[in-house]
Amino acid sequence: MKWLHNLFDSFRPHFEPRGSLGYLKPLFEAIEFIFFYPAARTASAPHVRDPMDVKRYMTIVIVALLPCIAASIFFFGPRVLLMILVSYAVGGLVEVAFSCIRKTEIHEGFFVTGIIFPLILPPATPLWVVAVGIFFGVFFGKEVFGGTGHNIFNPALVGRLFVTIAFPTILTSGWTAPGAWRGAVDAVSTATPMALAKTQAVLTPVADLLMGAQSGSVGETFRLGIIIGGIFLMLTRVSDWRIPVSYIGAVFVFAFGGTVLGGLFGGAENAAAANGLVAGAFNFGIFQVLGGSVLFGAMFMACDPVTSPFTRNGKFIFGIMCGLLTVVIRVFSGYVEGVMFSIVIMNAVGPLIDHMVLSMRYRKAQA
Repeated sequence: MKWLHNLFDSFRPHFEPRGSLGYLKPLFEAIEFIFFYPAARTASAPHVRDPMDVKRYMTIVIVALLPCIAASIFFFGPRVLLMILVSYAVGGLVEVAFSCIRKTEIHEGFFVTGIIFPLILPPATPLWVVAVGIFFGVFFGKEVFGGTGHNIFNPALVGRLFVTIAFPTILTSGWTAPGAWRGAVDAVSTATPMALAKTQAVLTPVADLLMGAQSGSVGETFRLGIIIGGIFLMLTRVSDWRIPVSYIGAVFVFAFGGTVLGGLFGGAENAAAANGLVAGAFNFGIFQVLGGSVLFGAMFMACDPVTSPFTRNGKFIFGIMCGLLTVVIRVFSGYVEGVMFSIVIMNAVGPLIDHMVLSMRYRKAQA
């Protein structure tokens, strides 16, 4: 690889601030960073700057997403790869443009945003909608706040919310049955498990939800893979277990408790009639955890270290409130899903949660 290193060295002067291509220096450094480990160190030992931290973090997240990506291609076909490609191309262009304007390095944070965004869309979403959504998410969800590490909201969710509100007909008609592209099934599904529960009080079997036998967003159907990927992130300490566990636990507790205490949630009616109130409420609680985007949101989006609280108690509060809002929105609003709304709302409240936790723990000294 010495010849490649020499090639980069020969081009480097042109990309320096006073060079003819100085405005493209962030792009040049990003390409070089793919092949070589930059030897950037502080003036004296033992303080060594490790530029691999962010890259390592993003790489592990992408590895954890591989089961979901592989399953999405199996269930919904090679078109998923086109959605990912469009997401990376358009979002990456925005990232590069802002880096060149600010004269800063291109951060690896977009590698995760660019792959998560298509995974939270319906499989039949038009490619131009993918492009518009990722553009809006990266531009208004991250770059206007200052780029990676400065954003308040999860950029992928900002883009998803925008296309949901701007193109509701397209987004609600983009559900296809897993295997339809291979001719494994004849029908095109227009009802997700969450829609069936809300409109017909029908709970999809747990086995079907775990193995991805029902329609849903591209990356949310194979929930067994999501669980494996989420556990991998927690074991590698890339994500803090407090948020996913409290989020998932809160969804179950509020769904189960609401049904037992007042029969508030109509989705448990059929199960309760057949198995008794407690058994029906338990089934409804499990369904609320496995149905929709709860697992994907809890494992890969709610635990984003930039947009979630940094205090330990704050993480618990954040996860519990996400779970409560998810159940409330699902049951009492006109939307069948509440994950993206709950996480974005709590992203805005995250700094306040940290402030309250720190204020209670470290009280001001009395004069």
